[in-house]
Amino acid sequence: MLQLLYTAIFSEMLLILTLVFKTPLRKLVIISLDRVKRGRGPIVVSTVGATLVVVLSSSLYSMAKIQQRILEAGILNPTDQVLMSKHMLEASLMGFLLFLSLMIDRLHHYIRELRLLRKAMEAIKKQSRSFEDGKNGNTEELKALTEEIATLKSKIKTLESECEAKGHEAKSLETEVEAHKKQSEGFLMEYDRLLEDNQSLRSQLQALDSSLQSS
Repeated sequence: MLQLLYTAIFSEMLLILTLVFKTPLRKLVIISLDRVKRGRGPIVVSTVGATLVVVLSSSLYSMAKIQQRILEAGILNPTDQVLMSKHMLEASLMGFLLFLSLMIDRLHHYIRELRLLRKAMEAIKKQSRSFEDGKNGNTEELKALTEEIATLKSKIKTLESECEAKGHEAKSLETEVEAHKKQSEGFLMEYDRLLEDNQSLRSQLQALDSSLQSS
């Protein structure tokens, strides 16, 4: 019993050292513990732990009975002394074994949490890097769009100035057309007046010819 307890304690101490220090065996131990905690592993571990608790309780009860017997007798029997020492050693070893088991479980849990936290941090860093890269790309695109907008604005201003110049030319042409129109209307009126004068002169000539012929 004592040899088994010592073997288990030293094995657990070696396991704790493997978990504490980063060695090539650490990953293998963590994988083994992950497998132990799956399937029927927790049931087996709980059964072994419950057995140790029961044996520890039995040792404590035996120690209490021996202590009560010593108090009643008032004399320390060598046999009771040996039994008391044996039960005390077994109880101490089993308590230490349970404590180391709890330490291994907590260390394994915290190592897993730390690994998950590191993976999450790496994912966040990758996302931040991709976001920064995208931001830089968007900045370059924004600069290109800004330059393009500035070029289009200058073109629009040039077209507006050309449109204004052509508008002034059109207005000047309209004024010239109006002047030519008015001038043509004057020419038509003068032409009508000349036609009337020509007709009056013809009528006068005809009257003169008729008067000459009658005379």
